Amino acid sequence: MGHTITLIPGDGIGPEVAAATQRVLAAAGVRIDWETHDAGAAVAEKRGTTLPNEVLDSVRKNKVALKGPIGTPIGKGFRSVNVTLRQALDLYANVRPVRSLPGVEPRFEGTDIVIVRENTEDLYAGLELMIMPGIAQSIKLITEKGCLRICEYAFLYAERMSRKRVTAVHKANIMKLSDGMFLEVFRKVALSYPKIEPAEMIVDAAAMNMVRNANRLDVIVTENLYGDILSDLAAGLVGGLGIVPGANIGKDAAVFEAVHGTAPDIAGKGVANPTALIQSAVMMLHHIGESTAGDRIENALIALYRTEMRTGDLGGRTTTDEFTDALCKRVS
Repeated sequence: MGHTITLIPGDGIGPEVAAATQRVLAAAGVRIDWETHDAGAAVAEKRGTTLPNEVLDSVRKNKVALKGPIGTPIGKGFRSVNVTLRQALDLYANVRPVRSLPGVEPRFEGTDIVIVRENTEDLYAGLELMIMPGIAQSIKLITEKGCLRICEYAFLYAERMSRKRVTAVHKANIMKLSDGMFLEVFRKVALSYPKIEPAEMIVDAAAMNMVRNANRLDVIVTENLYGDILSDLAAGLVGGLGIVPGANIGKDAAVFEAVHGTAPDIAGKGVANPTALIQSAVMMLHHIGESTAGDRIENALIALYRTEMRTGDLGGRTTTDEFTDALCKRVS
């Protein structure tokens, strides 16, 4: 069975890690027809927009996309491509599995948590105004619908993946209406999943506990801003954003992405680490019903990390091509 999938290579090292990921998927025997579309800072210079309409049209048609890191021009009035994609396609659930890899020196051995972040609301709704000169206001938008669907997604994910606990991270002690509603909805949803333990934690306490015993939180469900910050903190526990996957899931489409930056300082040098996008592609394979191939790639990646092969970001000298060649041999 073949699949048609939108590919957005991105900026900087994006095309390099995207090409490496395509090679690994091909080695695993997954038949994919790629529809490649450009977005980001480089496109803005030519088209006057970071996200041409044909990119959104392609994702809507194919239902699935794989995306490399994308840059947004700073100070030129362009909105973040990532935020725009999530809002335009209503990709309400940002999912970040964070797990230690063998041979990578993490802050803590055996870290294995998942952050489920609401992706379309909160301060990222972009509702800002100048009240008067020198006073700006950003509106924190939280809806009952948004709280309900992200909490339901988190519990369904925990059930499907045989996780034991879902922890709601909030600041309801201060923001009693917005975060209070989130917490109230969480408690109601938890009643429908008696086999999964619900837990609650204030966001600052969650940050402290993540660097003491992250696994205690298990699956974290939270609002947009808290999730954005905590997911990067979690990545730091296991070796950085260069090895952590990410997915943006909606009712009608899903975009799987590398969550690290474009790294323009090493772009074109052939030394980028493709692990994050490869792991995101594994998530994509499970999403489209190619779990056998996904498991094979994941197992091969773990086995490769038990060897001495390391790209520069992890203290090694292995090139992108060398890393990809070695992984393809283990996969095929």
